[in-house]
Amino acid sequence: MTPTPTPTTPIDVLIADDNPVVRAGLSALLATAGDLRVVAQARDGREALHLTRVHAPDVILLDVRMPGVDGISALPHLVCLAPVLMLTYSQEADQIRESLLLGAGGYLIHGEFTADELVRAVRDARAGRAHFTPTAATAVLAELRASSQTQPSVAQSTERVHNSVVFGLSSREVEIMDLIASGMNNQQIAGACFISEKTVKNHINRIFAKLQSASRSEAIARWLGTARPGVTGRG
Repeated sequence: MTPTPTPTTPIDVLIADDNPVVRAGLSALLATAGDLRVVAQARDGREALHLTRVHAPDVILLDVRMPGVDGISALPHLVCLAPVLMLTYSQEADQIRESLLLGAGGYLIHGEFTADELVRAVRDARAGRAHFTPTAATAVLAELRASSQTQPSVAQSTERVHNSVVFGLSSREVEIMDLIASGMNNQQIAGACFISEKTVKNHINRIFAKLQSASRSEAIARWLGTARPGVTGRG
């Protein structure tokens, strides 16, 4: 007698996106796969965290940019509860890099995947396999190549770590401050880091605040050790 096949356990999915049309479209698309089931939809990161705790999904599809608590802010909390796939229109390499560093299991950009590819990506996430659409994969590769070509000397590394601790800069802010000190303008920094000029400006504003500096020259002076927070004037 042939044994009765065991039904496949459905993969429960939570969709977090501020656009109701996107949420509805993704939900309808995933419903075409017999083993996927959308159990909740969230409008921002805060609601995503709440609904994740309530429904315990197997996979979370998370947008990057949302009003209130955005995807990047919610990501470190969500990855402790379930695998997270970033599913977004954002193509900025900086956003992709930060998402992966914070624990995302893949990065999908709207317009770069088919329905079948999305279903496969969700299954991959459940199984612990990374999945990237072409633009995201290219950004990751460029980041790896750039890192391998710009390894600092031991002395430089020690100084950068010291400055990072003293001023409280993140690794990305350290990278950008080094480029500022080298004389690059915002456009050149954006090209070197594969990010937008707007993102560069946001980083610089945070750097200036941490270095207690009001100008590029003052920030460079503090960074290179010729001045210290709280010290003003010449010499």
